[in-house]
Amino acid sequence: MKDLKDLSFATRQIHVGKQKNSVGALCDPIYMTSTFAFDSVEQGGRRFAGEEDGYIYTRLGNPSQRAVEEKLASLEGGEDAAVTASGMGAISSTLWSILKQGDEIIAEEALYGCTFSLMSHGLSEFGVTAKFIDMSSLDNLKNALSEKTKVVYFETPCNPTLTVIDIEEAAKIAHEYNPEIKVIVDNTFCTPYVQRPLSKGADIVVHSATKYLNGHGDIVAGAVISDAEFIQKVKMFGMKDMTGSIMSPFNAFLLARGMKTLDIRMERHCANAMKIAKFLESHPAVKKVYYPGLESFEGHKTALKQMDLMGGMMSFELKADRDQVAAALNKLQLCIVAVSLGDAETLVEHPASMTHSTYSSEELASAGISEGLVRLSVGLEDPDDIIADLKEVLDPLAK
Repeated sequence: MKDLKDLSFATRQIHVGKQKNSVGALCDPIYMTSTFAFDSVEQGGRRFAGEEDGYIYTRLGNPSQRAVEEKLASLEGGEDAAVTASGMGAISSTLWSILKQGDEIIAEEALYGCTFSLMSHGLSEFGVTAKFIDMSSLDNLKNALSEKTKVVYFETPCNPTLTVIDIEEAAKIAHEYNPEIKVIVDNTFCTPYVQRPLSKGADIVVHSATKYLNGHGDIVAGAVISDAEFIQKVKMFGMKDMTGSIMSPFNAFLLARGMKTLDIRMERHCANAMKIAKFLESHPAVKKVYYPGLESFEGHKTALKQMDLMGGMMSFELKADRDQVAAALNKLQLCIVAVSLGDAETLVEHPASMTHSTYSSEELASAGISEGLVRLSVGLEDPDDIIADLKEVLDPLAK
């Protein structure tokens, strides 16, 4: 029998992290407890001193959390992982573990709206500077690096423009300038089934585990994956002291359950998305489709280099004004108007007024987020039914 770490993705997503229990339950029990009893005062002292392994208090660790952390570390190819109460909890706990007053972040200008807000408005209150650049041209990254740069941060594909950034080249540029720079990649859109940034030279991966990792729209969760030393810092400083963004044991149980089917779900999400993207590309009411799987998309070649599949996310720009876009989306029957992504249901939203409303008009324009841009999270339904739903509202716009 091979070592568990050498087995296939599908096997590891089910078996890694499983814990033995006293009653032989197939599914790991949910450890719904805030604190843990010690055998003695002396044992408690040893655990607080770090001289003995064991659980103390759920803000510092819990068996339900640990099962998911081991699974995520294995799938992403990291040494260890930390799970958090939300994706923003993962991002903020990570950044607080790296940055101090006077430091600088260089980030892609197209980011999830709350990440952008944290960097542009939140961290600036504490003396951290954020530079937002177009990383689709890595010359921009070369020109932006400075002695103050501590973090290079990007999503790929980006939210909501689907811009694809070359992870390997970006990491090489940053580390050649300064090996201490932490390259952080938000891998929420892809999951480790589609893309593994650590294998391409990134130092840290973050996730909103609310999305594809869980896959069922019933929890809010986050995760950080990196080397063991950094994850310990995130847990004992970024999370414990700075954010307190601790995942509940019940949500950890639901996340572990969702991840058992990750590969199957991602295969279907991606296949459906390709079919729908081709339909949208051919529709006369659509000005442009942003999807890495289309040969016409600017980032297609880079996507082929670093993504095993082309993902379940896309955006498309309509030949319509903002009011017409809203009216069209309001008529959809199967595609649900909602933020978030990665659920079984197909979700559609208007970034400029919803997920990216933290951007000013000028910032939206700079990031390539137009008033006519629509983001689509393709679900697990029959793609022909989703195409029919979209066609019914798009056809009138083409007349």
